[in-house]
Amino acid sequence: MSQTQTVLSVRGAQRRYVKKGQAALASADLDLHAGRITALLGPSGSGKSTLLRAIAGLERLDGGEIRLGDTVWSGTGTHVPPETRRVGMVFQDYALFPHLDALSNVAFGLKGQDAKAIAQTQLEAAELGHKARAYPHELSGGEQQRVALARALAPSPAIILLDEPFSGLDRRLRHELRERTVQTLKAAGATAMIVTHDAEEAMAVADELALMDGGRVIQTGSPEEVWMRPVSAMAARLLGDVEIFESTIDNGRADTPFGAVNAAGFEDGETVHVLIRPQAFSLSLAEDGAFTVTRRRSAGTHLVLEFAPVAGDTPHWHAHTAFPSPLHEGDRVSVELDPAYVTVVKR
Repeated sequence: MSQTQTVLSVRGAQRRYVKKGQAALASADLDLHAGRITALLGPSGSGKSTLLRAIAGLERLDGGEIRLGDTVWSGTGTHVPPETRRVGMVFQDYALFPHLDALSNVAFGLKGQDAKAIAQTQLEAAELGHKARAYPHELSGGEQQRVALARALAPSPAIILLDEPFSGLDRRLRHELRERTVQTLKAAGATAMIVTHDAEEAMAVADELALMDGGRVIQTGSPEEVWMRPVSAMAARLLGDVEIFESTIDNGRADTPFGAVNAAGFEDGETVHVLIRPQAFSLSLAEDGAFTVTRRRSAGTHLVLEFAPVAGDTPHWHAHTAFPSPLHEGDRVSVELDPAYVTVVKR
């Protein structure tokens, strides 16, 4: 985890919805660091949008605390209203005013005689200076997103919050705007949090990644750290394909269908989960191999080889391998594991 200055801290955040009979936030902890982009990743119902709204002041906490530096924004008996929090917001639908042109949208909420000049500077930074007099309906979806980001940055907020900002765009435009947004936030030195349910997107934008499930932040770290060393089966699933095997520790090792793996730090007899990424599998042609390739398909950037034990048709596992591959459906294979892509965690 980065040792840079903590700008905003969330400690033990709780939010309960009486009508639903559930806790949207169940003692969530999170830090946002200066000049860093944090991606908050989780499935639907994990609490990620509720946490964003609580930071923005749009939801009141039922317990815990949110601080900006030494200032309590949310806590026992304290709730700073959203309009006085130094937060910039970019919503999923961008929320531009249809009756205002791009310049006026960016300038909205700014005070002083230099409001329009500040707005124009932000549009220029977004490479939209020539669209200053265009109305939202005259802008593409990507241009609207850039105007919304310019508006969020214009007041020089302490925090920028982006709620699924790329979800309504096609794949090519989503990738382009994602890169542009990261560049814009970095150029502004912004401290930002992006909420998403897309693991690829989270990995691409984040300096720091936070995984949510069940109203809690279950793991934080760099994208590489979290992907390579998930702390639980759920954390591993959130970041993509993973094979999960239950095993019992024996002499410091955990058994799998592909051989035993090292499991340092666990007691003999302890039940664990062995998490194996598809990149861990190395399949080789072998006449007496214990496994058979049951399916071969392209995933665009790599091949997916589905394989199963020769002795039966279930279970099936998946290996990711580079093009080209000599393996085809029906081939007998042996399997080896790359330990760099194998993690042992508590069950």
